[in-house]
Amino acid sequence: MARSLLGIWTWFAFGFVSTFGYFITIFVLPIIVLDPSRKLGGQMIRFWGRCMVAAVPAWKMRYLDPMPERLPERCVCISNHCSNVDPFLLAHLPWEMKFLAKSTLFKIPSVGWGMVIAGDISVVRGSAKSIKAAMKKASFYLQRGMPVLFFPEGTRSKTGDLLPFKDGAFRLAIENQADILPMAVAGTRGALKKGDWRPGKAEGVILVGEPISTAGMSVKNLKDLKATSRAAVTALKQELNERGHF
Repeated sequence: MARSLLGIWTWFAFGFVSTFGYFITIFVLPIIVLDPSRKLGGQMIRFWGRCMVAAVPAWKMRYLDPMPERLPERCVCISNHCSNVDPFLLAHLPWEMKFLAKSTLFKIPSVGWGMVIAGDISVVRGSAKSIKAAMKKASFYLQRGMPVLFFPEGTRSKTGDLLPFKDGAFRLAIENQADILPMAVAGTRGALKKGDWRPGKAEGVILVGEPISTAGMSVKNLKDLKATSRAAVTALKQELNERGHF
């Protein structure tokens, strides 16, 4: 009964906050669309995302210290993927970045509209044409100093163990001479379980690692870069475990 009441409150709060957020955002939409980096649009949508999280009593989300003193000029962020609410957790980071996400998410009312306003990048799984267009848009952002986020596993891990990394994020980083910024998330797995509309308790945390430079690398270095990056995310996951967050 308590979880059902929490679920009703959660979806009511999500609807109210997102509707209010869109109402406010629409007043600055002309400014948002004139900015090719969509920085303001992204900042506003992530803010409303944090407000939605704050409205759920069972959820607590934050990033952990230490944090990088500054981001590289061009930055491809990578993270493991535990839950559908990971983007809400990552919205707590103190910088704007664009998410690469499957196209079906952009069709979800409220969530998808927000991703469009934020300038996030849609990709159709298995479509070479869509992937090429997504990488082109990601490069566009990187060249303007806007970080881009990938979940290099390509999907959520059902066990919590890292799945094999796909090449896309690392090829993109090499082509743009962008640094890889490894991150690890934990604590979100039980927030919204598949097939259950009621939220569960979640204490989501983010731990950010040190940037990995691609200076001087070519596509010949892709395999090594991917392995180094995967090891960095694995180490961050282990540190979270040692700090009691798994």
